[in-house]
Amino acid sequence: MVEKGSKARKEEVVTREYTINLHKRLHGCTFKKKAPKAIKEIRKFAQKAMGTTDVRVDVKLNKHIWSRGIRSVPRRIRVRVARKRNEDEDSKEEGGLKGLGTHVIDEEE
Repeated sequence: MVEKGSKARKEEVVTREYTINLHKRLHGCTFKKKAPKAIKEIRKFAQKAMGTTDVRVDVKLNKHIWSRGIRSVPRRIRVRVARKRNEDEDSKEEGGLKGLGTHVIDEEE
């Protein structure tokens, strides 16, 4: 039997850190499609982890993925994913969640 509080847990504002293994997600991918596919895989991972469809990828994360070119995507990436409240009235999400901001976690932090 499912608890009644499980829906409330999905709607909490929360921030988590993940290590995403891009190497296994991009195995067998054409060279010229690696970086765009990596961004799509990060979006897919964040949607599954946070349970929302609205995912916003940070500029720093995008630059880090593309930093070595379209072919040489980093094997692993450490990401901070945050679920936030949605202030937009005309949003597609009914639950009032804005989705995610995904950020690269710098090594020196």
